Amino acid sequence: MSDTFRPQSSANFSRRAVLKLGIGAGLAAIVTPAVAEALRHGVLPPVVARDEAAQGVLIARAIPSSGEKLPVVGIGTARRYDVSTAEEKAPLRETLREFPKLGGKVIDTAPGYGQAEVVTGELVSELGIRERLFLATKVSIRGTDAAPGVAQMEESFRRLKTARIDLMQVWNLQGTSTLLPVLREMKAAGRIRYVGVTTSSDQQYPILEQLMQSETLDFIQIDYAADNRNAAERVLPLACEKGIGVLVNLPFGRTRVFQNVLQTPVPEWAKEFDASSWAQIFLKYIVANPAVTCVIPGTAQVKYVNDNTAGMRGGLPTAEHLKRIEALVQRSM
Repeated sequence: MSDTFRPQSSANFSRRAVLKLGIGAGLAAIVTPAVAEALRHGVLPPVVARDEAAQGVLIARAIPSSGEKLPVVGIGTARRYDVSTAEEKAPLRETLREFPKLGGKVIDTAPGYGQAEVVTGELVSELGIRERLFLATKVSIRGTDAAPGVAQMEESFRRLKTARIDLMQVWNLQGTSTLLPVLREMKAAGRIRYVGVTTSSDQQYPILEQLMQSETLDFIQIDYAADNRNAAERVLPLACEKGIGVLVNLPFGRTRVFQNVLQTPVPEWAKEFDASSWAQIFLKYIVANPAVTCVIPGTAQVKYVNDNTAGMRGGLPTAEHLKRIEALVQRSM
């Protein structure tokens, strides 16, 4: 989990397969009630969702626009990587050293995270792991002049010590109309590999949905958790429909989801989808939605990277499991 708590996927869900089955009003007419109910929750029923032979196998999801596969649990760097001293960097170095060894790949950062880009670039370069990672960062501007955004991105290349950034995202939809054409030019030039936008506000969802309909996007990034499920109503289904990858931040709701389970043992039924900690339960809740490409919990200690990355292995929750997880957090909402 994140650095306050701690939380293992089954068969890769094919977005095309899900869409062929259908989601919505006509679903029950072409599939069994059990499958219909499961798909409404973003999962397949137990007989499909869990293969005993697949326990421990790394779950990876394809980026819809390219087919490139990413492991479904990454690392977010907000706040925790905004450090400066050698003592503060030491646990981060060990965390990043272990991350690719455990199968992890995606690291998300931003210029607005203080020194996080600098620290990430420094440690990744020092460890020699750049080619094993998928680096994502962000850019934003106010107004219609692209120059400040271009300068900001050039600084991100410098800070991250890389000639290529895997994903560049317009942060909180600030300057999309100006920046997206620039990002596409940079993608065509090979300097960035994917283009996306982010938001962490439900109030921006109408604008986000309009962009998803009108723009060609490789990724969106949203906040989504067991106690913050609004994105599942329209945004995630639309991402499936339009073939857009999804990064999920704040998967623990800034630790909200742990409030009612702190002193409670991990339930026995969690073993049915190979989760052995609360953090794994809450991460798998998110990954169970087939629209989600990768979830990026803040992770700054080795014990947490071990726990979190276990959440991208084994089975996934069924629709019934999801209901149980939601009931656990409902009491604190």
